[in-house]
Amino acid sequence: PEVINGRAHQATVVDLSPWVEYEFRVVASNSVGIGEPSRPSALLKTKAAVPAVAPTNIGGGGGSRSELVITWEPVSEELQNGEGFGYIVMFRALGSTTWTKAVVASVESSKYVYRNESITPLSPFEVKVGVYNNEGEGTLSSISIIYSGEDEPQMAPAGASALSVSAAAVEVSWLPIPWNRHTGRVLGYEVRGW
Repeated sequence: PEVINGRAHQATVVDLSPWVEYEFRVVASNSVGIGEPSRPSALLKTKAAVPAVAPTNIGGGGGSRSELVITWEPVSEELQNGEGFGYIVMFRALGSTTWTKAVVASVESSKYVYRNESITPLSPFEVKVGVYNNEGEGTLSSISIIYSGEDEPQMAPAGASALSVSAAAVEVSWLPIPWNRHTGRVLGYEVRGW
């Protein structure tokens, strides 16, 4: 800290974090050295302020059909800057000009799920997440692209064939389902026999 003139009896401490409790001590010094610190002052909490840090690691995707799942890393308590802290989630279909806004009032929240039957599977959305407290709305994250939930595959694999390789084994093969917006990502196949 800055050294204060020996005739001064007060000082202004700057660059403190909003809505944080602090204790202060004073230490006298001269050309010989530094003396013992004073007893700590009483706890003093700085005033609240609008949050200045947006959530990070905006992501999501997955979920069920007709859902848009949005996730983020929660803002730590020391960066919330006041009471009444929560999150503002904004999203729009890619190419749209209108943002949909949702408020998530829980401090611990790290996820928001938007459900709407009009959402087609694997639709891209622009998403940003911001913060607010009783002092007002803070910053928003940069835009992330997140896809809505998938539907179950709408087509069966083609070209299924079977080849007997032994008395107890049959090799089954098929053509993979090509990826597109309607089939989604095929994670696996199930082979049934009767």
